[in-house]
Amino acid sequence: MTKTRKRKIKKIVYLIPCLILIGALAFYIAFNSDKNVKNKKIDYMPLLTNINDIDTIKDKYKMNVNITYEYSDEIEKDKVISQSIKEKTKLKDNMNLDIVISLGKLDKEKLASDNINELGKVPIMMYHGIREKTSNSTGTVGGNVDKDGYNRTPEAFREDLEFYYDNGYYMIRLIDFIHGDIDVPYGKSPIILTFDDGNEDNIRVTGLDDDGNIVIDKNSAVGIMEEFRNKHSDAGVTATFFVNGGIFNQNDYNEKILKFLVDNGYDVGNHTQYHLDIKKSSSEEVQKEIGYVYDKLEEIIPGKYIKIIALPFGSPYVKTHDNFKYVLSSTYNGKTYETEAALRVGWEPEYSSYDKDFDKTFLKRCRAYDNNGKEFDIQMVFNILKNTRYISDGNKNVITIKESDSGRLAETSKKIITY
Repeated sequence: MTKTRKRKIKKIVYLIPCLILIGALAFYIAFNSDKNVKNKKIDYMPLLTNINDIDTIKDKYKMNVNITYEYSDEIEKDKVISQSIKEKTKLKDNMNLDIVISLGKLDKEKLASDNINELGKVPIMMYHGIREKTSNSTGTVGGNVDKDGYNRTPEAFREDLEFYYDNGYYMIRLIDFIHGDIDVPYGKSPIILTFDDGNEDNIRVTGLDDDGNIVIDKNSAVGIMEEFRNKHSDAGVTATFFVNGGIFNQNDYNEKILKFLVDNGYDVGNHTQYHLDIKKSSSEEVQKEIGYVYDKLEEIIPGKYIKIIALPFGSPYVKTHDNFKYVLSSTYNGKTYETEAALRVGWEPEYSSYDKDFDKTFLKRCRAYDNNGKEFDIQMVFNILKNTRYISDGNKNVITIKESDSGRLAETSKKIITY
């Protein structure tokens, strides 16, 4: 081998480690440069194209983001129509960002074929107790425990929930319904569950766990609903419980029960202190009984209960009764309570809250009981609803109705779509 060739080989041998070192250094710089870009705080608002673009900025700047949806002939589905923080705006923490996302072109033929109808009827189902019996042991019709069907068996209540779900109903809060804030997936129908009397079996507590949290009987109403929530995460599980002065008649746990309910998507309302027949009582009694429950709820869950009353016995039966004004405004212990809505003991589904005949101060309910398809039992009510039910367009900020129903629509600031 020549001396020149030996010198070349020696140079290559020396060069290889240098190349490896340079390559490693380049890789390190590139990797960390990319990492720095990802972690780098974006100083100015970018132009958003779709909803995913906001995630990184939202988290870094703790933004309050409000997303609404609109139909658009120009902007394709799921793309951004507008953003309240304009492009190149200097960003800072806790800014409010409103984004409008496109639903794509409005397809009126699809709305018609899916029978979207947000002026349809809404069932407010009235329950009382869930009694620990089997349906075949009660001696009554179906899942009724008593002949009038005010109380259901756990078996029947589970079947009721599955029936509502299988027939396309989605549970919503009563307070949202009276405010016209109906947020239901496309093609689904809202349903509201209510429980009167604050019975122990609405949410029976069997003790506390190691962390001091209540342990709920799996066959009480809330136990069954939580079980249903775990099975059907897309059911919107919620209910409103109307209590008397004894709350849920579990002195050791009443406070924890109330806090559990409002922290887990349920609502609590007023059913008077001693289940008062308002029609037969003095004005002083009416105000005391209503005010007492509000006072108690304000003490335990301040500002977290709802100002809605379920009228015991459905009394008084007309709004013109002298005592009805005390249902809507009561004074107790030097405090005045204003009531937003009142519920009757009902029989048929209620108007949509967008209907001009909707009256939140005197709402109808449907008794959740079995009676062989007669006298507005569950079967009869849902047969009626087959042709009259509220069916959602999936957008709580838009009201979609049939052109022929336009005359029934109440005044609203929401966008209206007709077909």
